Amino acid sequence: MNRFEITGGGRLHGEIVPQGAKNEALQILCAVLLTPEECIIHNVPDIVDVNKLIDLLAALGVKVKNLGNGSWSFKADAVDVDFLVSEEFKKKGSALRGSVMIVGPLLARFGRGYIPKPGGDKIGRRRMDTHFIGFQKLGASFDFDSVDSFYKVEAKKLKGTYMLLDEASVTGTANILMAATLAEGTTTIFNAACEPYLQQLSKMLNSMGAKISGVGSNLLTIEGVNELGGCSHRMLPDMIEIGSFIGMAAMTKSNLRIKDTGYDHLGIIPDVFRRLGIEVMRDGDDIVIPEQETYTIDKYIDGSILTVSDAPWPGFTPDLLSIVLVVATQANGSVLVHQKMFESRLFFVDKLIDMGAQIILCDPHRATIIGLNRKQNLRGIRMTSPDIRAGVALLIAALSAEGTSIIDNIEQIDRGYQHIDKRLQAIGAQIKRV
Repeated sequence: MNRFEITGGGRLHGEIVPQGAKNEALQILCAVLLTPEECIIHNVPDIVDVNKLIDLLAALGVKVKNLGNGSWSFKADAVDVDFLVSEEFKKKGSALRGSVMIVGPLLARFGRGYIPKPGGDKIGRRRMDTHFIGFQKLGASFDFDSVDSFYKVEAKKLKGTYMLLDEASVTGTANILMAATLAEGTTTIFNAACEPYLQQLSKMLNSMGAKISGVGSNLLTIEGVNELGGCSHRMLPDMIEIGSFIGMAAMTKSNLRIKDTGYDHLGIIPDVFRRLGIEVMRDGDDIVIPEQETYTIDKYIDGSILTVSDAPWPGFTPDLLSIVLVVATQANGSVLVHQKMFESRLFFVDKLIDMGAQIILCDPHRATIIGLNRKQNLRGIRMTSPDIRAGVALLIAALSAEGTSIIDNIEQIDRGYQHIDKRLQAIGAQIKRV
């Protein structure tokens, strides 16, 4: 297995361009199954999870063509629905979490959608009830084989209906939304997720001929159509990578320009880092992080300790709480990080404690970080990346630490970050892949 060797303590400098949004890509690429016509998708990130999904689409019979520079052509005019019951499909479909979003398009267009229990980060329970309850409300029959962990939904024709989602699931909303575009009649989805990824998916589907209104709100209305056509779509920059770069610049006391950020789609992210004391300056569509020797965590008006927690959009994304936690280790002040959504996502803090960080893991969901205010540097150690976001948080810690760190299981990082070692080398990081 590959590992990163990182010599920390150096400052970074220059410009870095964020990749296309991973979480948007997993939705957008599944949507090409809704039409037999060609779809051209731009700014597709070259990362493991996305490449696995492209490979799965090709195995389903989608004509896939790499046009270069992050652009791809997809034409689903010869989908082999029988492939869904093959052993090869069970192997490929279980290899990534995003594979669940092929079910909605396949169900809507071909009358059946199957998926094995999908993989992904080991960050706690990630139930899929919302997806399949939504399909059932649209008129599909549902079956779950508990022995093989295989999900099946089937319907001759989906029927539009009203539904109130039990949680504002991003992937659940996307899956139900895609299915509803080809349903008969009108579908109303209340408590829908409204992340920029969903807005982008809705924009793409409308360009294909769908009739979706309420985009950007938690109340979506979809008037079903008989068919959808092709499209050309460009994905947003990855907001999680942008937040990671903000934290990396602060931890390494670096002057860094993050290019082409799609700033207006970042929501509360820049302000959360500002509350940690980091100077985040907007310059057009770029973000500039100047060198800062120290940064002081804000407090509430009554003087109590700041809490940073995740919430559905437009709240703070859970994918950046690992970065916030690491950044706080060298801040002046204390902060409580409350990870509400996943119960295993904070379990990487033992590595940071081994590096010298002052962290109290209160329970599976909460950690209190007492900032060292640069008075004691983190020290390099050997550690293992448990998931995508924790892996990058540990990488940032290693870049700021004294000495050499080794990060094993970097395949987790490669799942979500495109050629991260080469891109960091270009701005001065001492990192190599071994």
